[in-house]
Amino acid sequence: MQLAVLKETKDYEKRVALTPDIVKQLLKKGFKVQVEAGAGQNSSISDQEYENAGATIAKDAAAAAKADVVLKVNAFTEEEVVKMNEGAVAISFMYAYTIPSVLEAMNKKKISSFSMDAVPRISRAQKMDALSSQANLAGYKTVLLGANALGKIFPLMMTAAGTITPSKVLIFGAGVAGLQAIATAKRLGAIVEVTDVRPETKEQVESLGGRFLTVEGAEGVTVEGGYAKEVSADFLQKQKELIQEKIKDADLVITTALVIGKKAPVLITEEMVKSMKTGSVIVDMAVESGGNCEVSEIHQTVVKHGVTVIGEANLPSLLPVNASQLYATNISTLLYHLATPEGFKWEMDEEITKGSLITHGGETVHEFTLGILAKS
Repeated sequence: MQLAVLKETKDYEKRVALTPDIVKQLLKKGFKVQVEAGAGQNSSISDQEYENAGATIAKDAAAAAKADVVLKVNAFTEEEVVKMNEGAVAISFMYAYTIPSVLEAMNKKKISSFSMDAVPRISRAQKMDALSSQANLAGYKTVLLGANALGKIFPLMMTAAGTITPSKVLIFGAGVAGLQAIATAKRLGAIVEVTDVRPETKEQVESLGGRFLTVEGAEGVTVEGGYAKEVSADFLQKQKELIQEKIKDADLVITTALVIGKKAPVLITEEMVKSMKTGSVIVDMAVESGGNCEVSEIHQTVVKHGVTVIGEANLPSLLPVNASQLYATNISTLLYHLATPEGFKWEMDEEITKGSLITHGGETVHEFTLGILAKS
């Protein structure tokens, strides 16, 4: 079976789908690998390193895409689908409900596609969980970005010239990214407070040294796949009231709140930004999904009402070496589960296959994606 790695074309993207160490492992198992020229350049991986690992280098995307399985980090474009063989397999982060035209193009060519963001978050799929591996790095990086933009240090410091009080960090969301942000901010010495719509995260937050802010009515929140599926307007109002009190004292605010298949909820209004201390910082990790902060701007760092608002939409890509290493492990582990070097198993009722398969046999088969597209 021939695998191909395409060079990422999305703006601000520096990751690559496979790294040389994973290429070596794939070759030992009997797969063949070709890599588009320059695919690893932004992750500090040269074409020579891929060749040394045993891969062949394809001169361009058209040449690379002629393979049995085509791998990427970001969703495929219609132009890339056109270059692929009919009946090929495509694997990447797809967020398939956002790209109906690409799904249509895949179905015309009977391309089977698996989406890394749709891999079920179950114990036996942990090593395939690219959402978690990338969010972990994002949570770490977001604290460093915030600390760098803040005009004060994080820890308590007692000096001959006086005592410096620790910074206060307020984090929205205790998922993988939020938990890593808590751990990182605590290691740097900050006081950390956390709010999350899922009450079951309280124990995790406190185990990392954070203070969990409880919102009345949280027990009624529906959770699916680690995300809040549905949050009532009454709950959001109560959450905003709590935030309004806490945000005034925060030095750094980090927002991570996402609702799968929907626009990210606005948790920080412009009025709240106005109430914050001059010189404080907001990092909006949900900016690509519409943003949790009303004044954040995608791919931009702006100052609004004396507050620095960071809208970096691709935080894992700021750590491309580690992000690519982890993603390559995630995607290769999924591939080992789905296929052998002789071909795919196509165990259609198996949980991981069923959960991550988006298109197959000329049809979109993913139930969640079909449900979202039917509503749009």
